[in-house]
Amino acid sequence: MSQVRRLRIGIIYGGRSSEHAVSLASAAAIFANLDRERYEPVPIRIEQDGRWVLAERPPTLESAGDTIARARLESGRAARATRELHLVAHPGDETMLTVERGVDADSGSDDAGHAIVTGLALDLIFPIVHGPYGEDGTLQGLLELADIPYVGAGVLAAAVGMDKAVMKVLFAASGLPIVQHDVLLRRDWQADRAGIVSELTERLRFPLFVKPANLGSSVGISRATDRDTLSSAIDLAAEFDRKIVVEEGVTPCREIECAVLGNSDPEVSVPGEIIPSRDFYDYEAKYLDDSSEIVIPAVLTPGQTAEVQRLAIAAFRAIDGAGMARVDLLLKRNTGRIFLNEINTHPGFTTISMYSKMWAASGLSYPALLDRLIALANERHTEKQESRTSVL
Repeated sequence: MSQVRRLRIGIIYGGRSSEHAVSLASAAAIFANLDRERYEPVPIRIEQDGRWVLAERPPTLESAGDTIARARLESGRAARATRELHLVAHPGDETMLTVERGVDADSGSDDAGHAIVTGLALDLIFPIVHGPYGEDGTLQGLLELADIPYVGAGVLAAAVGMDKAVMKVLFAASGLPIVQHDVLLRRDWQADRAGIVSELTERLRFPLFVKPANLGSSVGISRATDRDTLSSAIDLAAEFDRKIVVEEGVTPCREIECAVLGNSDPEVSVPGEIIPSRDFYDYEAKYLDDSSEIVIPAVLTPGQTAEVQRLAIAAFRAIDGAGMARVDLLLKRNTGRIFLNEINTHPGFTTISMYSKMWAASGLSYPALLDRLIALANERHTEKQESRTSVL
């Protein structure tokens, strides 16, 4: 009986963004749970300076907090790797090229003028790069050029899922409930701080949440309760992005989440609820402070559960999602109104992340979830091959 060939899967992690450390934790869980009888994982790390390297070993499975704390300490200290990796940006048998540079014995320099180039064939890519230059459509565009199957959202959905301002435009166009908000540019803020604060406070009611438009993991997000804290919050968000979203807070509020899985016919998990240990579920509460409470399934009425799941699917379809997404919603306690907050096309992906925990509570284990995502990636790629690329 012939042995079935294992799929060689390139797992891309790290990245050139402030969410580099979060990606290490997600990748560690994937490596630890992929079925080695079916898959051969290849660790592809993107350093914080943007270089791609073929890692000697994958990130180890630790608690997300330990992984992130260590990554913070090691940030910027990575030695220059000699096994660089370059994606071949066109269809072909070789997906990647590894470049192993020679080392000058006298100087210790890796610029000795010669290198060994080797081809590397992959069957599929599992990108688990969070934040800009990873889940914003840029990496997905490169994978499209290479014509290789990959897990998760396509170029459009990834870009829209990263840009909270454009995301809200599509949600509104689809008739989905969103909070009152405004969008401003960093250059305008720098030119007229007082005028912008006045305009925002005339149109929006405190408390306000201020966010970089293109970032995740709650990086750069602040809660503002007056004009002074609003200015400070905008300053912080402007450190991370040129575009800033300011939105009205929903108070009193429950933070509800729902996981979506699929392509053209997506499925939805049971909802979960986050009871943050701080004013809101910020970066510290998500990854470094374990005192926030997670309730799965969320304690909701049948009607509320159905509405949360309906909105999650609607949000996924509004951005033309594929593979996976986590949808975050806000439930106003005193009225029961539900608002879409945002959709995350590359959510945190450890075994204790909300996305995987909601699917586990819905009957789908983490290893089985990986199998489904890989199958969905191949399904979507096969469907795209049915489209003509020539008029002749």
